[in-house]
Amino acid sequence: MDLIDLSSVNDDDRFLEFLESLCQSLGFDFASYATTNLVTGDVQGFANYPDEWKNHYGKKGYHRLDPTLYVSMLSIAPVDWGRFSHDDKFNKVFFDAFDFGITDRGISVPVRGPYGDCGLLSVTRKCSDGEWEKFKPKVIGDLQYAAVHMHDNVMKSGLLPKALSLPSLSTWEKEILQWVAAGKSQQDIGDILSISHRTVEVHIRSGREKLGALTTAQAVGRAITFGMIHPG
Repeated sequence: MDLIDLSSVNDDDRFLEFLESLCQSLGFDFASYATTNLVTGDVQGFANYPDEWKNHYGKKGYHRLDPTLYVSMLSIAPVDWGRFSHDDKFNKVFFDAFDFGITDRGISVPVRGPYGDCGLLSVTRKCSDGEWEKFKPKVIGDLQYAAVHMHDNVMKSGLLPKALSLPSLSTWEKEILQWVAAGKSQQDIGDILSISHRTVEVHIRSGREKLGALTTAQAVGRAITFGMIHPG
């Protein structure tokens, strides 16, 4: 599982600018957006943290154990980092973070897309316990809106396939998965394309393997997510 800074493969600064603007308008110190590659499990995203911290975080492999990532990704509601205060892995990450001026006070807002994709917007703010409890209700609605906006735009940008060098589907695999997305059975697809039912099955299986999907429905969802085919 790798950690990929999408800003290093993207010459469009709008996503980092959005995070900067979010921090300035709502009063946060830092913000990050992360999603995971549905095929490889790699963590990729953007963050306006200091470069020194981002490099240290990656070198230490903290993305493999950081609960603000892997626990929050499983949630359906915003996750206050205070719930991790007794988590050894969280404390290990943020023991180092303090040296880089990063507070352990933050919140992560998960977003779930229609095809199994998930994004995570996280923000930090250095303040007292009392200030934090008064501050959260004032900004949570804006954070949830911002998380959806960020995730939708990253998914629509076409950046993830470029960044992740996803395996390309063959013309047959794409066309057949496109027909599956349209609700056609394997027999229907064979008749439409004038090929055997067996050939249709072979291409579907190959497409599933390339996309790391366990089911055909999952393969269709991932192909749509990565812009390889269109929703039916």
